[in-house]
Amino acid sequence: MKIGLISDTHGLLRPEALAALEGCERIVHAGDIGKPEILEALRDLAPLTVVRGNNDEDDSWASNVPHHAVLRIDGIGIYVVHEMADVPEQLPAGIDVVVTGHSHKPLQKQQHGVLFINPGSAGPRRFKLPISVGFLTIENGQVSGELREL
Repeated sequence: MKIGLISDTHGLLRPEALAALEGCERIVHAGDIGKPEILEALRDLAPLTVVRGNNDEDDSWASNVPHHAVLRIDGIGIYVVHEMADVPEQLPAGIDVVVTGHSHKPLQKQQHGVLFINPGSAGPRRFKLPISVGFLTIENGQVSGELREL
């Protein structure tokens, strides 16, 4: 199963990001969405899980968007939250992957047997950071991550 990861769109859903996410069986948006039309466009591609980012706090349309989400897909536990600072010290049992956003900086690392992945920002460019998305691939009970610059 291929899961597309996107974050920090801040109201801009680039055509390259949509093209990169085509064919994913699920999509996760790790916050700072910017406007509800972003979510509608992503839902047209695949089932969507989304969390609220710090810049979504004052948007009335985002009031029903949760601050974190826990997914279980093909035996893999995925915890999604916008900011790394909001990842609990003690993750819920069975979490294999933590997906975050916020920094706009793509990152993938293993820590204590958990894959931490931040797809970076697919929205407006910030400083000299790349425009990027990410992917999780789940096969035979194993998960791997990929970051892709657009």
